[in-house]
Amino acid sequence: MRPLLAFALLMVPGAGFAGEPAPPGLAELLAATAGDWQGELQYRDYQSNKWEGLPVKVTVQAQRDRVTVLRTAAFDDGPKTGIVYITTVTQVDAATGRESYASFRKGRAPDSGAAQLELGNGPRDLTHWTIIATETRKDGDSLAVVRETTTRNGTSLVTLKEVDPLGDGVAGWQPRNRTVLELAGQP
Repeated sequence: MRPLLAFALLMVPGAGFAGEPAPPGLAELLAATAGDWQGELQYRDYQSNKWEGLPVKVTVQAQRDRVTVLRTAAFDDGPKTGIVYITTVTQVDAATGRESYASFRKGRAPDSGAAQLELGNGPRDLTHWTIIATETRKDGDSLAVVRETTTRNGTSLVTLKEVDPLGDGVAGWQPRNRTVLELAGQP
């Protein structure tokens, strides 16, 4: 599983009016996601066309350098596999908006790559924003353009992963999975 965007750190230059504070940059948005989250890791059941979910807990730690994030997700994958832990480290190059990541999961080879980040519609504040990460990478057995859209709305955080397989002759995004989280301990 990719880092579910891993909360981009690209600095957005502030261009407000004189005396007005600049809108929050992505580094500030990242810092505001630090904490414990809980919810579901959801997969699309293609037979019923419904989302099926597994309970998940996520801990996000923004590092002091303000460009590196450590994220640990844990979910129960059933009696055969048990609890699965996925640890992801991300870092964003502020000059290019490229997010580099490495993700680790027991029993699998480490996954690494880089995605291009974009801030959707500008942030309203530290807890209301959308970030889109796009990259070309392997999806299943073939290459695809992968897009992860993360939206924070107060104490909720939703990441939708969509793919557009290369060479399939069909234009359009297919949903793969999503993570729906609430900040732990919040009403």
